[in-house]
Amino acid sequence: MDPLDAPREELEAVEAGRAFADLSDYRKVRVNGADAQGWLNDLVTCDVAALTPGSAHRSLLLSPTGRILADFGLGCDDEGYLLLQPADQPDHIGLLLSRYVLSSAVDLRDATNELALFAVLGTARELVGRPGLTPSVVGSGVDLVMPVGRTAWRIEDGLVRHDLVEVGEVTLEVRRIRAGIPRMSVDFGQDALPAEVGLDWTIDTAKGCFLGQESVAKVRNLGHPPRVLRHLRADAPVGAGATVVAGGTPVGEVTSAAVDGTGAVALAMVAWASAAGPLRTADGIDLGAVGSMD
Repeated sequence: MDPLDAPREELEAVEAGRAFADLSDYRKVRVNGADAQGWLNDLVTCDVAALTPGSAHRSLLLSPTGRILADFGLGCDDEGYLLLQPADQPDHIGLLLSRYVLSSAVDLRDATNELALFAVLGTARELVGRPGLTPSVVGSGVDLVMPVGRTAWRIEDGLVRHDLVEVGEVTLEVRRIRAGIPRMSVDFGQDALPAEVGLDWTIDTAKGCFLGQESVAKVRNLGHPPRVLRHLRADAPVGAGATVVAGGTPVGEVTSAAVDGTGAVALAMVAWASAAGPLRTADGIDLGAVGSMD
């Protein structure tokens, strides 16, 4: 498979910090009720109590064995909490959480068709809060802005009037891959551990118990997971699905790749023992690390 290549004008808008994207196909679940904060905090990996209206954080829902069941944005607004999940993930976050409600005073409601969702990228986020661009939720580190559905067209019109360019899914993917940001259903599945895909930072270990906590601690005590997602660069085109080898032995696979100049930048899942390199593709293209493993 060839590496992804985005339209030049869209990439230029992203690099100039004047781009936005419509993410309204995300799943959106409202969580309300007297027990909502404590109930969520006992299940997901981020510190729910630290969220204030208008803020959001990337979070995970883990299985009891510490595997990633869902990767989503958790936001807070004046109505309660919002779960924001890409639609291509295998299991709906609302359905996954519903089995844990039991007798808790918690209400889960699918708001996917009620709300629009826009990503405002880079320095363009400085525009948020100006007249016509007031969001309900802005995510820290996740580029998310959420207006209510009935004013979505006004938000989009306001972004365009402020000279922002709407970019498509391919451009978002190129931006993500160049930044080395892992994506569920592309770079990893529900068999992955947070430590394997560089998502330990979404886990607040000081907040108390959460689903999968003991398994996360076990992996940390062992020192490292059996495999790891690496951010790599090549001087020639490399596509998703390419086999990664070390010393002539297959040790992993490229999970996503994007054009970068005359070469490519990629994410690849490889065995921990070989992750420090040197690595190359099966057809002899060298793969150099982007950043360190620390």
